[in-house]
Amino acid sequence: MASGFPLLSLLIWLPIFGGVLTLAVGKGGSRDIMRKTALGVSVVVFILSLPLYTGFDTETFAMQFGEKASWIPAFNVFYSLGIDGISMPLIILTTFSTVLVVLAGWEVIEDRQEQYMAAFLIMEGLMNGVFCALDGVLFYVFWEGMLIPMFLIIGIWGGPRRIYAALKFFLYTFLGSVLLLVALIYLYNQTSSFNILDFHMAKVGMTAQTLIFFAFLIAFAVKVPMWPVHTWLPDAHVEAPTGGSVILAAIMLKMGTYGFARFILPIVPDASAHLDWLVIGMSLIAIVYIALVALAQTDMKKLIAYSSIAHMGFVTLGFFIVFAIFRATGNTHGAGLGVEGALVQMVSHGFISGALFLCVGVMYDRMHSRNIYDYGGVANTMPVFASFMVLFAMANTGLPGTSGFVGEFMVILGSFQASFWYAFLAATTLILGAAYTLWLVKRVIFGEVGNERVAALQDLNMREFVILGSLAVLVLLLGIWPAPLVDVMHASVNHLLEHVVTSKL
Repeated sequence: MASGFPLLSLLIWLPIFGGVLTLAVGKGGSRDIMRKTALGVSVVVFILSLPLYTGFDTETFAMQFGEKASWIPAFNVFYSLGIDGISMPLIILTTFSTVLVVLAGWEVIEDRQEQYMAAFLIMEGLMNGVFCALDGVLFYVFWEGMLIPMFLIIGIWGGPRRIYAALKFFLYTFLGSVLLLVALIYLYNQTSSFNILDFHMAKVGMTAQTLIFFAFLIAFAVKVPMWPVHTWLPDAHVEAPTGGSVILAAIMLKMGTYGFARFILPIVPDASAHLDWLVIGMSLIAIVYIALVALAQTDMKKLIAYSSIAHMGFVTLGFFIVFAIFRATGNTHGAGLGVEGALVQMVSHGFISGALFLCVGVMYDRMHSRNIYDYGGVANTMPVFASFMVLFAMANTGLPGTSGFVGEFMVILGSFQASFWYAFLAATTLILGAAYTLWLVKRVIFGEVGNERVAALQDLNMREFVILGSLAVLVLLLGIWPAPLVDVMHASVNHLLEHVVTSKL
């Protein structure tokens, strides 16, 4: 689609202006009109994002839907936007998730609801900007800007320790971002440009590559989050309102792994190849150790938060087994499996983790408790809800036929070509993931009715059914038919792999 229509700009600025409009309507009008305004804006943005898929050319790796305008001429900074097969699915995931979050907060948010809705809409625009930006300064502005709405969402509408969690979230991510800025400025001095694609072509020595690698790694690893810089995430999830947890898990964590694919691998491939063992080790520790930590949790949100860290370990593993596979086989076919599996896992995890946090939110709205031992026998009083919860739990364990299986299986297949032990350790998630997920389901959903409060529970209303039902369809659709998602990635992934295995030195 090369009509010259500024679609990407619309996906960035429409939700931001829509958030401001929601604030204005909420201050001067009725609550109902404000909510419909927020929902209307989110639905329109989602619909506008669909042409990114229908008009996408799967045969080319070149950036599509491009826009470019001079912004700060003195420093060669441009308002430059474009997408490829790596970023496009993440934008559609963002616009879809925002619709669900607005619906999820329809009734349960009572205080400052217009500010709550506006924060999510503004954050949607900023997150879309991260995935579209092709200029380093523009990327950094969007990257930092999106921290502010999430900081407010946790700090205002969160739980009892919300201030602590919000500050911890902000400080971790902000301090990591300082190193990102330093690396971008160094690359500008080398290339006289902030264009990210120019960074990909920069000739950088091994010492400089290594320093840039660690600057990028710290910035993006905090956002993923990878072990051992993961400790902010459980606190943020536990204290955040349901909508905050959904966006945090479904979208914001993906920005860290997106940084791996857009910055680390193509800009410093030699340092990445030299230090791949470090990221692979951190990823495998996340997959195994964090899964064991999840087994010890009694708070449902904290258990799902640790589960997210373990599953995101698959994404970083998929990206960095590229070099091990190339050394072992001399070709990039298996590496393509690993990278595409990582990208599929990013989208799948957005559906599954978002759905699980929404399920916890449904129960919390009724019981005002996230403690596993306060439940039991929920299937007896909420059978429709229990069906959805079990489906999403099975997807979380990687059950074949669900989206959770596809990405993990592709990464494990790729890992086998690098090392049996990589594949073996990665595959333990199929056992450990089943252990903590089924432990949760057994105690919350099945068995006899735990207490009088559980006996009084009401099943899903229509709004909740639509939210969980739409996610269930996508989890099954991607699990049974992943080709529409994988096909759009091929050209971009193959180009990335060709670039990565070609030394700059």
